[in-house]
Amino acid sequence: MPLSVVILAAGQGKRMRSDLPKVLQPLAGRPLLKHVIDSARSLESAALYVVYGHGGDAVKAAFSGEAVHWALQAEQKGTGHAVMQAMGAIADDEQVLVLYGDVPLIRAETLRALIARAGERSLVVLSVMLADPTGYGRVLRDNAGNVYRIVEQKDATKKELAVHEGNTGVMLAPAGSLRRWLGNLKNDNSQGEYYLTDVVKLAVRDGFKVEAVVAPSEAEVLGVNDKLQLATLEAEYRRQRATELMLAGVTVLDPARLDVRGHVSAGRDVVLDINVVLDGTVTLGDRVSIGAGVVLRNVTIGADTVVHPNSVLEGALVAERCSVGPFARVRPGTRLEAGAHVGNFVELKNTVLGAGSKANHLTYLGDATIGAQVNVGAGTITCNYDGLNKWPTVIGEGVFVGSGAMLVAPIAIGAGATIGAGSTVTRPVPAGGLTLERTEQRSVPTWKAAAKADPEERARRLELGGVPPEGPSGPKSGA
Repeated sequence: MPLSVVILAAGQGKRMRSDLPKVLQPLAGRPLLKHVIDSARSLESAALYVVYGHGGDAVKAAFSGEAVHWALQAEQKGTGHAVMQAMGAIADDEQVLVLYGDVPLIRAETLRALIARAGERSLVVLSVMLADPTGYGRVLRDNAGNVYRIVEQKDATKKELAVHEGNTGVMLAPAGSLRRWLGNLKNDNSQGEYYLTDVVKLAVRDGFKVEAVVAPSEAEVLGVNDKLQLATLEAEYRRQRATELMLAGVTVLDPARLDVRGHVSAGRDVVLDINVVLDGTVTLGDRVSIGAGVVLRNVTIGADTVVHPNSVLEGALVAERCSVGPFARVRPGTRLEAGAHVGNFVELKNTVLGAGSKANHLTYLGDATIGAQVNVGAGTITCNYDGLNKWPTVIGEGVFVGSGAMLVAPIAIGAGATIGAGSTVTRPVPAGGLTLERTEQRSVPTWKAAAKADPEERARRLELGGVPPEGPSGPKSGA
């Protein structure tokens, strides 16, 4: 039976106290709604519908690349009313799964457990057992354990409030029947809203089997209404991802201080120190060691490589046996070949650093192709930008670049060449030999440092320079 997923994402989120719509609030670097969409995608659903409302233009813009159908809920009249907005395009012979854009940790495995119970005359809801069910609708069962009603807390009796099985709002129902039940909903309740939960009693009246699948954990079905709850789920997400990595064999020195914001695959005996951030797609080879405070975003790192503390790597490919950092920045388009070394306060962008080559101190290498066994001295800069265009630098194998060299691109340096320290190189360098570019050093033994001018001397110099006394060096306006 075809499946359509309807995600309710129209809420304003006043308690967030933010200009950003609630479903766009970030969790692990992605909007809350994105987490739910990704879970729904894994179900291979026939269609995905998002019901939007507050901040609608911003929500749609944020997901412009997603293949979803948008349904506007112009007035917020309850969850039942919200689902109605998406039903027009859904055929009667489909199953409809209702999810929520502010419940980001719902797992595909749990949703598949609901789908497994689907039937033409079945309604399946997801419930959760709660130590403190305050704020949740209660799932009411008869003596045989069958669900006969879900009651919202504000409408519950004292006896019903004692029930600890809470409703998560997640529901699976045949589309044709759901459409009929939604059309029969009443808003005669304390909120004056059309509750989706009221379809349960309508399904029971029609002789449908109503089942409740209990969620494996409370954390999985927690919603987000304020920044405190958002932080709570952020911590839970970190815990889950750290647990997955440790069970896969990764050594995580402090699981509470690991932040995984994407997909991570790791080989054997990988070590992650404290305060590491793994964002996007990150692949770590065997025996990779990641130091404290490192940020890795969309990178692949080969076996036996060490990334020292406080380094940032993004969009880079790092081969085996490399050393990076501390305090290194490796930007997109960079590739480090086997055994390359990038040291402290070195920045690389769109650069290939050849096998065994080293740039150990205070260096910028941009738009460069550097051969094997090259040594780049401290303070070297590839001057790759002329204000309008980026230009390449090509350095052959075995080159030695002295400290403080300025390599003005476009430029090519032949294999085995040596660039003298302090040189500004503007023309091609032949292979082998030494290339120097320095002005003659002069010493002036009679030179004396300038003394601070007295007021009369200062006025005389300003007059000679054509600058009025109240100019840039004079008193400031309003002083």
